[in-house]
Amino acid sequence: MTTPFYVSPEQIMKDRAEYARKGISRGRSVAVIFYDKGILFVGENPSRALHKISEIYDRIAFAAAGRYNEYEQLRIAGVRHADMRGYVYDRRDVTGRALANTYAQALGTMFSEGAGKPYEVELAVAEVGEKAADDQGYRVTFDGQVTDIRGFQVLGGAADAVNQVLESSYEENAALETVLNAAVDALGRDGTEPRTLAPNQLEVAVLDRNRSQVRKFRRITGPALSSLLGVDGDGGTDDAGGGTDGTGGGKKEDDGDVLGAVDDILGEEEDSSES
Repeated sequence: MTTPFYVSPEQIMKDRAEYARKGISRGRSVAVIFYDKGILFVGENPSRALHKISEIYDRIAFAAAGRYNEYEQLRIAGVRHADMRGYVYDRRDVTGRALANTYAQALGTMFSEGAGKPYEVELAVAEVGEKAADDQGYRVTFDGQVTDIRGFQVLGGAADAVNQVLESSYEENAALETVLNAAVDALGRDGTEPRTLAPNQLEVAVLDRNRSQVRKFRRITGPALSSLLGVDGDGGTDDAGGGTDGTGGGKKEDDGDVLGAVDDILGEEEDSSES
């Protein structure tokens, strides 16, 4: 009778952690940064359809790095969880902290008890508050650990290299244009040869506390993104403007308040349709 092959639990956990880290590091990084009017999400992502950054609920957004099909499953589960809680209780009972804890429990269970491979994902859940002091952000790792985001956080890819660059350029309570340009510069200096990222290579979104709508999430694309980055044209993007989910007119304002101009355009269209 042969003796069963034995591997210590410590070695199993070590191997699973190494496997997950390798998978997460193969992709490109995503940065989550707090600025004066909300929370910025920016990542290198040339795809116009496969998003790393998404809305979860009114004031809550989600960013992820790693294997797309796995974090997309988690995103969908988070949307369903938030919708159900808001419907059964109250919309104010849906919080970023509760969602991050739910993700942490699920990922921790899959990492320690799952029979298959661990999820190759790293997540960030952020919630914008009424004022800057109320903004919250949480990083959730593949093994279910949760940490607060203080100022900024980089997920996946060459996160350590990008973090080092951001540490030297990050300014607390800075304007959107300042933090966006700092993030794009850092993402282009990920340990390889420095690169200049064009608007059509980026996925950018914000949770804007000053937005008049209940839903504070908006994507920044097209001329609006080019204007904030200080480049001519739209960088080859196919999106028509800089509104929520890539809609709306990307009107350019001399004072740099591109996002406010987009909301004005959307508001005018809604008023005309109602009349």
